[in-house]
Amino acid sequence: MSPPNSANLPVDILRFNTCGSVDDGKSTLIGRLLYDSKSLMEDQIEALERSADITGGGQINLANLTDGLRAEREQGITIDVAYRYFATPRRKFIIADTPGHVQYTRNMVTGASNANLSIVLVDARTGVIEQSRRHTAIAALLRIPHLVVAVNKMDLVGWSEQRFLEIRAQFEEFLPRLDIKDVKFIPLSALNGDNVVDPSVHTPWYSGPTLLGHLETVHIASDWNLNGFRLPVQWVNRPNNPTDPKLHDFRGFSGQIAGGIVRTGQKVLALPAGMVTTVKEIWTYDGPVAEAFCPQSVTLVLEHDIDISRGSMLLGAEHLPGAGCDLQAEICWMHPRALRAGKKYYLKHTTQTVQAVVTDLVNKLNVSELATVPGPEELVMNDIGEIRLRTAKPLVFDGYATNRLTGSFILIEQGTNATVAAGMLLPPRETVKSESGDYVI
Repeated sequence: MSPPNSANLPVDILRFNTCGSVDDGKSTLIGRLLYDSKSLMEDQIEALERSADITGGGQINLANLTDGLRAEREQGITIDVAYRYFATPRRKFIIADTPGHVQYTRNMVTGASNANLSIVLVDARTGVIEQSRRHTAIAALLRIPHLVVAVNKMDLVGWSEQRFLEIRAQFEEFLPRLDIKDVKFIPLSALNGDNVVDPSVHTPWYSGPTLLGHLETVHIASDWNLNGFRLPVQWVNRPNNPTDPKLHDFRGFSGQIAGGIVRTGQKVLALPAGMVTTVKEIWTYDGPVAEAFCPQSVTLVLEHDIDISRGSMLLGAEHLPGAGCDLQAEICWMHPRALRAGKKYYLKHTTQTVQAVVTDLVNKLNVSELATVPGPEELVMNDIGEIRLRTAKPLVFDGYATNRLTGSFILIEQGTNATVAAGMLLPPRETVKSESGDYVI
């Protein structure tokens, strides 16, 4: 399909997360971004000043902008994922400040799951350590398209260009194994603000952009999958309008487009009904449009009345997804009780929830060495591994590497409704047949 009309593009929003080891300066970096970009309200600045004597030794502690838990402030660490929002004239941003501890790997996965870009902070004094490799590997596993290696605390190594180049070389030893194509290295001092928002006079040897300058200009328009239309139906919309029934009297199917482009007059396949119909109208919050694309939320009106409800999916006729009950996936286990083969869970994928059983534990990932351990007996909390599942009814899905929205899921414990795992589906073995063939479901 041809790309959508650029005039109809949604607001440019960059979602990014910060990660790295404990005390590498993640929260301070976000605080500096907000503070120097003039994105703080007066009451936030006043609160920082009031807490300075308690947490900052008389100085404003920028980390307190994201470390909101009392335990975080007392220990000087990040425990939970904190989200912050700010904007510049060029772009809007959603930040996820994720923890550095190994025991909070699950929190890092949660915070980074929707990110376009990941910032891995490295302390210039210690260089690349296990957590640096761990979080870089997780960013690659989550298929985050853009990576920034922020070499922080450069002021504590005398702004040494040689030290910066050494750390870059350490990263470049293992980055090719992770298949991350867009990587940027930036020397900075989050505490003092050097190369965060404004260029630093201490790095005449660095000719690249500041961190904010890079965040404002990194190209993310192609991050969304525009090949193969996908609309998981969230609900059936019946906006009967007694004042003007001609305007709002239809049966539409609402949801967020998870991939591709849809246009009026386009043929679509409805699953599991297995019927082909045509898109009659496309409605958005602002009214009817001629085309829509991922990740817009829309309501589609179809030419024919088809049995479609929440959990159904509307597809384009090209780049068809996979379908089936036997799935293979990589997961991050998030629950204190270990995962063993034979356990039953609810599996939530897009807009539907089905029963599933874990049939096999294929391997466990040794993140530090970027190697797999075959046939583990169990996965414990924060482990990442590959499993096989069987669902009670077929799913329509893409491999996570192809589409992060239709290729992801969560596992929910039956009885407690606790989320126990986040998963990334591997490419399907079979795909939905074309209009002229039989549908596999």
